[in-house]
Amino acid sequence: MSLDAHAHDHVHPSPAVYVKVAVVLFVLTALEVLAFEAAGGGLGTGIRPIIEPIVVLILVVFSAAKFALVAMFYMHLKQDSRLLSNIFVFPLVIAVIIIVSLIILFQYWRTVGAL
Repeated sequence: MSLDAHAHDHVHPSPAVYVKVAVVLFVLTALEVLAFEAAGGGLGTGIRPIIEPIVVLILVVFSAAKFALVAMFYMHLKQDSRLLSNIFVFPLVIAVIIIVSLIILFQYWRTVGAL
């Protein structure tokens, strides 16, 4: 196999795609900061009761979205074989299920303990 044939097998995204991904990552980070500030009352007390109970969920979702973007584009998982991507993603799905379950469990214990 020549070098030219190998280079055409894995077409990398253009610089414009990397800039778009960077902009999306910036926006997601800004939304994370906004959610954190809203939950802490930094944006006024009117929105705090709405955001405060779900701020952890919001931050986890935004963080997961950022992780997926970084893994797909900057680690080139999008160009890898499906098997390798699945081997990488499966343990992450299990970890997310465990973490979400623990968050729900601890929230339940906190609620029951307050009664």
